[in-house]
Amino acid sequence: MLQTLTVPTPDSSSLVSDAVKLLMRDHQVFCFHGELGAGKTTFIKAICRDLGVKSDTSSPSFSIVNEYELADSSVLYHFDLYRLKNPVELMDIGWEDYLYSNHPILVEWPEMAEGLIPDDAVHLFIEAMQDGSRSITIKQPTS
Repeated sequence: MLQTLTVPTPDSSSLVSDAVKLLMRDHQVFCFHGELGAGKTTFIKAICRDLGVKSDTSSPSFSIVNEYELADSSVLYHFDLYRLKNPVELMDIGWEDYLYSNHPILVEWPEMAEGLIPDDAVHLFIEAMQDGSRSITIKQPTS
């Protein structure tokens, strides 16, 4: 199933956050696709904020994964795979353990993890528009 949202400004990022929070009831892995500067990290920060993350959120470009505590004391994992040299590196840091944790996983640059993203992941495709807005297409797996 596809859903497309238009986000006029970064201040409106809660539109994406609200959609993702609803999908978190049934899905664990959320993959964010888009060019550099499209807004992947901005939307992930909004999701974290809206889920009650109190700590500073940033893209884990160098560490590959950040763990954030949510308002309900559970955790959320934020992966940035941009610097991954090959999918084996992801396995080396315990990717399967994260998948079996049953905690939400937000992934930037999922195409770097070819073959390791579960079939039931939700994919968000972010496109920067000429007027500065963002078009986000959310693709849910078919049952």
